Amino acid sequence: MTGQFYVVGVGPGDPELMTLKAARLLEKCPVWFVPKAHRDGDSTALAILAGTVDTRDKEILELHFPMKKIRMGEEPDPEVATAWRAAAEAILAKLRAGADVAFPTLGDPAIYSTGFYVCDTLLKIAPELPVAIVPGVSSLGASAAAAGQPLCLGDDRLVVIPATFENGRLRETLEQFDTVVLMKVHRVMPRVVGLLTELDLLDRAVLVERSSRSDQRVRRDLAAAASEELHYFSTVIVRK
Repeated sequence: MTGQFYVVGVGPGDPELMTLKAARLLEKCPVWFVPKAHRDGDSTALAILAGTVDTRDKEILELHFPMKKIRMGEEPDPEVATAWRAAAEAILAKLRAGADVAFPTLGDPAIYSTGFYVCDTLLKIAPELPVAIVPGVSSLGASAAAAGQPLCLGDDRLVVIPATFENGRLRETLEQFDTVVLMKVHRVMPRVVGLLTELDLLDRAVLVERSSRSDQRVRRDLAAAASEELHYFSTVIVRK
């Protein structure tokens, strides 16, 4: 009998923001495949869920996924594709052995999540597999909450983009939408701050680092932040 595969959102960082459903399914599954960004590093997703779910008696297997850009409509980097395939094959072996398997992922699986790439690769190999996606609290919502402001109200238009992928149309995006959420801004803050200054939007922007975590920082002075080394988990919300 084939096991069930779950892609589980564990929230942005605070273990208390994990959903009851996420905790229940993680407790139920005997096998966890946990992603990590660096081969010699630790899994952030595992660190989050370990604050809520008992890890004893769990078979925990770590999967390394290279931190490389993925552009829709283009073939992924061969190293990335190889990592997805290796992960899918390892998960499939456990499922076919009859074990239920959980793949915890940061935030919500529907938003820039490695979990969906793995899930898609897995279903290409074995399309008959039972798969469930479990939503989680997103870093977008957590960042807005930390800043004490909404993302959108009434007829506001909201757009979410990864800042490192921006193809030169950021000015147009900022001009057209009421709220713009820029994710992964840590490497491009000087460029972002320069454009916000030109558009007279700098005082409408807030930077949130490590949203919901114990070392969370909410920054209103983006010009000062642009000269500092920012954490990977950094988000800018521009609300006009």
